[in-house]
Amino acid sequence: MTHHSTETIETLLTRGVRDKVYPGAVWAVGNTGAAYARGTSGVLDPDDPGVPMRLDTVFDAASLTKILAVWSSIGMLWEDGKLDPDSPLGAVWPEVEGRPLGTVTARHLLTHTAGLPLRAQLKNLYGTDPQDVRDGVLHEALHRPPGEAVEYTDRAALILGYLAEHLSGLPLDRLATERTWRPLDMGSTCFGPLPSKAATRCAPTELDESTGTHLKGIAHDFSARLLGGVCGIAGVFTVLDDLVAFLRYTLTTTASGQAGFGSSWVAESLKVQTGALQPPRGFFWHPAPGTGAEEDVWVHYGFTGTGMWVSPRQGRWAVLLTNKLYYTRDRQPLTDIRNAFRKLAFG
Repeated sequence: MTHHSTETIETLLTRGVRDKVYPGAVWAVGNTGAAYARGTSGVLDPDDPGVPMRLDTVFDAASLTKILAVWSSIGMLWEDGKLDPDSPLGAVWPEVEGRPLGTVTARHLLTHTAGLPLRAQLKNLYGTDPQDVRDGVLHEALHRPPGEAVEYTDRAALILGYLAEHLSGLPLDRLATERTWRPLDMGSTCFGPLPSKAATRCAPTELDESTGTHLKGIAHDFSARLLGGVCGIAGVFTVLDDLVAFLRYTLTTTASGQAGFGSSWVAESLKVQTGALQPPRGFFWHPAPGTGAEEDVWVHYGFTGTGMWVSPRQGRWAVLLTNKLYYTRDRQPLTDIRNAFRKLAFG
């Protein structure tokens, strides 16, 4: 990556601040050895413009939770021989045995081909009791036969989180902490809500109409809040350096690596698993828009404005963290910036 590319990234992200795509951004690009470029743009909170965005700003990771907590934990169970991705869930999980979900496999869930209902408003469907939500999600009829279509739904991650808890005997937050985050020294990564001291370093996201203030240290995702802050959909908070450690490990891991998941899981995840079905999907990762097989760039995004990319072929990774949700739920302005950032980071 050239000095010119770094300057162009800084210009790109500063323009996003100017155009109010997000209040601020934190980014890094690197390889298996280290981050060789990183930077910040903008401010932490437009209501306090004297406080700049910092490299150690805490972000609501949103759907990056699906990678940091669920994908890594399912990979650990796969590496430990506790989960066959092609076995029906009903064979290993009494809670769904005899239910429609019992015919689905972990592979279906990881590729969004399980045929799950697409509705995501858990409170409206099942109420506010966490056990009622769990029962409703695990026992509801399928939307279509498994393997028929690729249809993204947050339910896949929620179910896999429940599955990881069942197979490991640990709550998801403890499982992710003990088997992934602590071994990788990801000391600032955790499920919320955050204690007040950590929340002061958190980039604010969506306006909470009940209080008239922007959320800081509390997950923007309503399902995560409904379930006490910990679920497979969202709820994790993290910082740039922790994501750098996670991505470097993902690109360099061996089966006996530090964290629970290893190279076999990564290799299986970062390849197209959906055949001719569109859009193509790996295991929770998907090919970056506009890239081909020769570039081998995989991405996962969070709705708050977070995103990370890996390319095994190039031995390169990239992170872009923003709090775009402070301003809008409109995806397109940030999508354009993400695509431009990825091109600069990976060539």
